[in-house]
Amino acid sequence: MALIGVDLGGTKILVGVLEGETLVSKSVEPTPKHGWKSVLDKIAEMALEAQKLYPEVKKIGVGCPGPLDFRRGEVKLAPNVFDFKNVPLVRYLEDKMQLEVMLENDANAAGLAEAVLGAARGTSSSIYITVSTGIGGGLCFGDRVWRGFNGIAGEVGHIISLPGAAVSGAGQSGALEALCSGRAIARDASFALNRSVSTAEAFKLAQGGNSVAVAVVENALTHLGVALANLQKTLDPEVFVIGGGVAEVGDYFFDFVRRVADASCAGYAPVVLHRAQMGYDAGVIGAALSSR
Repeated sequence: MALIGVDLGGTKILVGVLEGETLVSKSVEPTPKHGWKSVLDKIAEMALEAQKLYPEVKKIGVGCPGPLDFRRGEVKLAPNVFDFKNVPLVRYLEDKMQLEVMLENDANAAGLAEAVLGAARGTSSSIYITVSTGIGGGLCFGDRVWRGFNGIAGEVGHIISLPGAAVSGAGQSGALEALCSGRAIARDASFALNRSVSTAEAFKLAQGGNSVAVAVVENALTHLGVALANLQKTLDPEVFVIGGGVAEVGDYFFDFVRRVADASCAGYAPVVLHRAQMGYDAGVIGAALSSR
């Protein structure tokens, strides 16, 4: 059985066809910058091209940044996609394509891919967290996404971890995203080292023993480890899966976060932490799976 998924981002649109457990085809186009209709027209064009090869497909899953209004099938705001505010995505695409459209949050979609086919496969519950420019998350029970009553479950990056600290892109002081995302680490390293420093360089310097970089990076990862422990005590998932560009640092990242989480969970069930397996294709695979 073939499934078609769309992963919408600020710079690119990825459309893929999932057949069984294999992504058998995918196409990538730049995200148009001429208003929301041009973006949705491009999605429709790409999805219909894919559907020509698999005419049995009658539903298409779309993974999109949020917040989203699932009841109305609308995108309330996607800050990194030009002119994407109060966009009637489902209605517009269904009229355009004459196919049923399933809307899903992009981080939820990636979490679903990991739950069904990736690092959390076979588990009863999982929390997926992507640590990249920002921080996103998705909660799954088995192979189903848990959105919560208002559709906002999994917004891990917007947990308030340190009131009065740096302000996030959503305007929240001390949100986790403002403390330990890739952008936050680059910001703090640049300030502490008194020059422009990228996230990758901050980690490289820390791994090389630069004491200032070590302080910046480990401070950020401490916030993340404590957040995992808090989620463990609150939701008690079987496993956490972490992906995203920052996590690609590897052992240094995971070993430190795991130590902090374990220390913060002393006396409680330990955090089981896995590395994401689906990589770049997680969003489009999860979007396809959401149309099952």
